[in-house]
Amino acid sequence: MGPAQSVDLNFVLIHPNAKLPTYGSDGAAGFDFYACEDYQISPGDCIKVPVGLIAEIPEGYEIQIRSRSSIGSSGVMLPHGVGTVDFDYRGELSIPLFNLTKEIFNIAQGQRIAQGLLKPVLRANIGQITREQLSTTSRGSGGFGSTGV
Repeated sequence: MGPAQSVDLNFVLIHPNAKLPTYGSDGAAGFDFYACEDYQISPGDCIKVPVGLIAEIPEGYEIQIRSRSSIGSSGVMLPHGVGTVDFDYRGELSIPLFNLTKEIFNIAQGQRIAQGLLKPVLRANIGQITREQLSTTSRGSGGFGSTGV
């Protein structure tokens, strides 16, 4: 397998302490976003932490925002698991962080708070069919856990 494909992804820095995202290693899939100011998240609270950036995402791509394992393992994570930034969004990027702990969580300016992955987007051709036209599978209508533990 060869090197990963690269695509230009540009940012406008709109805060004096903003930093461009960086990859933590040559093999990292995600690039790190940095807090541009100090923040505190009280227990049970969710705040949007601005990163001081506006992204120019290429058409046909999205940025998926994901928790960093170092923060997530401490009990602070994205409230919705994975977030999406669409290619046509031109506002400031903010990272929603939810504090699941019983302690105040401090974020320092320059701290890595989330990671982003640039991903290609496939658009669905959404249509309607009848139940009789629905294809069958070996799983059928089995719900959560129907394939075993």
